[in-house]
Amino acid sequence: MTHYRPSLILVLLASLLASSANAAESSKDGWISMFNGKDLTGWKANPENPDSFNVEDGVLVVDGPRCHLFWVGDPDDPLDEQFTNFHWHATVKTMPKANSGLYFHTQYQDSGWPAAGYECQVNQTHGDRKKTGGLYAVADVLDESPVEDGQWYDYDIIVDGKHIVVKINGEVTTDWTEPDDWQPPKGMAGRKLSPGTFAIQAHDPKSVVHYKDLRVKRLP
Repeated sequence: MTHYRPSLILVLLASLLASSANAAESSKDGWISMFNGKDLTGWKANPENPDSFNVEDGVLVVDGPRCHLFWVGDPDDPLDEQFTNFHWHATVKTMPKANSGLYFHTQYQDSGWPAAGYECQVNQTHGDRKKTGGLYAVADVLDESPVEDGQWYDYDIIVDGKHIVVKINGEVTTDWTEPDDWQPPKGMAGRKLSPGTFAIQAHDPKSVVHYKDLRVKRLP
């Protein structure tokens, strides 16, 4: 039989309590952290151009040819990445002429633009008329972005039932409800609400976008 010193037992107990406290803190108010600032744990880039995604100084840097980074969550729990109702938050900064996108209710795919789910546009000065804060090809913010390049801003996407709200720096830019008889845009048959995961877009080699403070909260 192994005998442990009382002092060692106390140290182990204190360590366990501290770990429990940290776990509780990480899930405070129901928020789930999606980015640890060190690596891409919880994410999976498709094989098109995975080097388009890197972590530098605590920031997710998107810089390179087309590729998509999908949230996979806990690899031991296949349902961990599936969301229906949620509040998704990101802090974003674009460089001049950059284009990116935040997908939700999507599914992993090896190549191409994600076919499933919706995309929220990230674009201040890229040539595409569809600007930051819009629901791409569905409820667009056209021509004038609510924010500027080179500045960090908050991007919030909230889905509750068929109701989608997008906020930039706390201001609503899109408030849209998917109709019961919804017909997706031509060539976008998968653009509809359905349980799915999240993805971040690397759009093209000239688009550089930074992300941090990625987190999500499940809603009832």
